[in-house]
Amino acid sequence: PAYAQTAGGGMETIVQMVPIALMFVIFYFLLIRPQQQKAKQHQEVVSKLKKGDSVILAGGILGKVARVRDGDPEIDVEIAKGTIVSVIRSSVSDVRNKSDAASNAS
Repeated sequence: PAYAQTAGGGMETIVQMVPIALMFVIFYFLLIRPQQQKAKQHQEVVSKLKKGDSVILAGGILGKVARVRDGDPEIDVEIAKGTIVSVIRSSVSDVRNKSDAASNAS
């Protein structure tokens, strides 16, 4: 025999959605928010680069900033004596001289 089921009430649906909503909240605080903060900090450090800063490029190359052009996304980095390359600012992954970077970030 087939038994008729009652129609699902609104409360049951809400109770089933609570764990999914909690997962989204947990993902936000554990993954998304820290990533956004790190990206904001990186953007701030990159925007405050100045001549003479020691930097690490995305490919792992160490260099020193030779020239910064205001409003231009490119900077010139000296990677060896007499060897200057133009790179995009966002390819700078870290600033080595932390004392200068700390004063730049504030």
